[in-house]
Amino acid sequence: MESTDVIALTQKLVGFNTINPPGNEKELAVFVGELLASNGFEINYIPFEENRLHLIAEKRCNQQDLPIVLSGHFDTVPLGAKEWSVDPFGGEIKDGKLYGRGSSDMKGGLAALIVAAILAFEQGNPKGGVKLIFTAGEELGCQGAAHLVSTFKNMGAVRGIIVGEPTANIPAIGHKGGLYLELHASGVTVHSSMPHLGENAIYKIASAIKEIENFEFDVEEDELLGFPTINVGKVSGGLNINSVPDFASFTIDARTTTKINHRQLINQIQTKLGAEIEIKTLVDLPAVSSSEESQFIRQVYKACGISNKTSGYPKSLPYLTDASVLQPAFNGAPVVIMGPGQPEMAHQTDEYCTISNLEKAVEIYKNIILNGGGNNE
Repeated sequence: MESTDVIALTQKLVGFNTINPPGNEKELAVFVGELLASNGFEINYIPFEENRLHLIAEKRCNQQDLPIVLSGHFDTVPLGAKEWSVDPFGGEIKDGKLYGRGSSDMKGGLAALIVAAILAFEQGNPKGGVKLIFTAGEELGCQGAAHLVSTFKNMGAVRGIIVGEPTANIPAIGHKGGLYLELHASGVTVHSSMPHLGENAIYKIASAIKEIENFEFDVEEDELLGFPTINVGKVSGGLNINSVPDFASFTIDARTTTKINHRQLINQIQTKLGAEIEIKTLVDLPAVSSSEESQFIRQVYKACGISNKTSGYPKSLPYLTDASVLQPAFNGAPVVIMGPGQPEMAHQTDEYCTISNLEKAVEIYKNIILNGGGNNE
């Protein structure tokens, strides 16, 4: 396999089973590290959990001109209950599409980032160098990236960050934050024939859920990210039909903007629901936002053929990426989320990425790297 063959590399990456949980990203991380090392990159493996590694690869990085960061994640979601019509780890190609779990989210993106970085140094001398940051453990809430930046507290300065998540090569310059909460209530269990002697925990959370259904954020619209959203996604409680339940819980997924402070939001929810509802934070990731006036963003737009007159920009995304962790770690550096994967195929049965998008992504990434991405502002 040629290291600059993005199609063959995507097939190779798809062949590694990195379904999370448990992840098992170590073997894939080592493969990618050895490939990059053979092309002159300095490699650093960062242990995460058992059989799991993060990877940082650098080439000709310096703090005078500042490097560009290319980022992605190794893990994928499970296959799902529906039967696949193709081998999910086979990388089969038909009708111009490459099939397999992770082909869009986001092993195709990883392959394009890797190939573009290698080609950029073969064809030129990228100003400031390139730093690739590939993480384990993204799919369940970016825990891997959080672990990485806590391990390397001083990440240095960078010119800009590209996260290769699936966007069909359309650049987005921000995305909403995520606040995942687990809320529970306690009660007193008795036989269901005498409910007046107990306390029904399900009734308590039922009232709380109704409050969340009618919850109002009372914040102004974010110019890039729009308005926040909130959703109850899971409810559980009770052990059997003929007992009053003494424990019940539900989850909240709030997608937030730069106009919201998460701590204040939790306090607001707690006040609204009362002391009988206890709140546990599961995921706490800030919104990501960049300015179109940044030279780095302008350079990305130029590489994508986007001008100030192009309608539909700036774009943002509703879902989370490692950018929520990386942007604060790199002191607010401008971020672009852009990858060859089909966003509507992420997490789907018979997931695929188009061959044309993979090839186009390599050219776009390479163009950005070779043209320096401007100066960080």
